[in-house]
Amino acid sequence: MQREHQANGPVTYRFDSLTDHPISAHISTRHGGVSPAPWDTLNFSVSRGDSPENVRQNQKRLANALGLKTEEIVRCRQVHGTNVAKVDWTDAGRTYPQTDALITDAPNLPLCWLFADCTPVLIYDPVRHVLGGCHAGWRGTVNGVAVATLWAMQAAYGTEPSDAKVCIGPSIGPESYEVGQEVVDMAYAKLKQAKALFTYPNGIEKNPHFNLWQANANQLIELGVAPEQIEISGIDTAQTTHDFYSHRAENGQCGLFSMVAWLEG
Repeated sequence: MQREHQANGPVTYRFDSLTDHPISAHISTRHGGVSPAPWDTLNFSVSRGDSPENVRQNQKRLANALGLKTEEIVRCRQVHGTNVAKVDWTDAGRTYPQTDALITDAPNLPLCWLFADCTPVLIYDPVRHVLGGCHAGWRGTVNGVAVATLWAMQAAYGTEPSDAKVCIGPSIGPESYEVGQEVVDMAYAKLKQAKALFTYPNGIEKNPHFNLWQANANQLIELGVAPEQIEISGIDTAQTTHDFYSHRAENGQCGLFSMVAWLEG
């Protein structure tokens, strides 16, 4: 990924594999906002205790930096589920309840998701010029939210998995993500290659570590996405709290960063 300093303060990351395509996608960092500690500084959520005014100012700062209007951004109220909303310009400014994935074929309509360890997954179909993205925590990952997003793109726009380009953004990595038995049981019940997704760096008597990145990638590959068309950022939020919020590493005392993406047209 490429790290960029925006003109008015915010710092964002962009995916290398999308550089030559007519799509813009930015992952915000914690830099360039107005929120005090522990949400310092570019926090996009009021659910952690930050003030609504700070969040509004942060939204405005990032939108201005990216040449967007805050009142046009489509958002979703994420619930670690698999619901997908198909959106267009009639949805500009709307926040979809109980939704973790958005898809669109509308040029210049910005879509937004929030994170603090969960996995940003972006899917772009360069043949039909359509975009999808989702918020994939462990529960959404195991239940197939990335697959649901691609299926929705196929149903709505005719996207073929073999045409899809996938980007998996900064999130908690397998070196940091220790999980309990509930995660193990659900993964083994629902994922074909579950065993390969768990490692035991602290010994087999300890809880395993779960690879969210590869879990999402594997499901999309099974659907027909070419492995070489998947970019995994490899940025572990729990180990990079100087740039990103991490719910796990900061014991829940943190903000949320965003992924904002839109089709150029």
